[in-house]
Amino acid sequence: MPYCNARDCNVFYEDIGIGETILFLHSGYSRGIIAFSGQIQPFCNKYRLLLPDFRGHGRTTAENKDWDTAVIADDMAAFIRNMGLHQVHLIGYSLGGGVALHLASKYPELVKSMITIGCGGVPDGTGSEAYEPEELLRRNETDFIERIRVRNWEATEGDWRHHMEQSVRDWRMYPCLSEEDFEKLKMPSFFLAGELDTYATKERLLNLQRKVENSEVWIVPECGHRPHMPTEKVKEVNERIGSFLDKVMMG
Repeated sequence: MPYCNARDCNVFYEDIGIGETILFLHSGYSRGIIAFSGQIQPFCNKYRLLLPDFRGHGRTTAENKDWDTAVIADDMAAFIRNMGLHQVHLIGYSLGGGVALHLASKYPELVKSMITIGCGGVPDGTGSEAYEPEELLRRNETDFIERIRVRNWEATEGDWRHHMEQSVRDWRMYPCLSEEDFEKLKMPSFFLAGELDTYATKERLLNLQRKVENSEVWIVPECGHRPHMPTEKVKEVNERIGSFLDKVMMG
């Protein structure tokens, strides 16, 4: 199984296809390949797809198990460099969208283009209290707890409480970019979200578009927080992502 050292992490990743590289940045409570199952087949014949597990997630191990969006962005910059890559296209979903924004603003030289899915560009802790470890136990959410524990066993050594504490803290704090950070986002960018997504609303995406000069927005009709997944409008989303990347490739 492929691993790459990045700072104090041993990053597990999937490596599929040949071509210019797309770095897929997964959501919370997920792993690289799980969050983008609907994108692998449509894009692997034209691009090299890298799907890493973040610090604190999946099969990636690290000396320091504390994480947040900014820390993961630094990890991913080191991952890009240590994979011997010059530039990549970013596709980030939810938590991964915030990671993409932080990565692209801090390390713009590494990013050829950026796509975010279900990311409003601002911190919004609405609903996070339901994911506090004690609240999960109070509601007897044993299936969810076990899924988190098993899915992140290598990363957390089964310590699901610590994982959830980190997640809730990050949920409330990130993404958090300054005006100066947004000014560094010069690469072609595409912000998309479902029409029914309460975290990445149309208003928030249009605000992102105003702050990022070379950007476009698409609100996916009749979709929620996961418009790119097979249960929603995966075909339409993949077509729009493909068209955006084609434009970037043509310069």
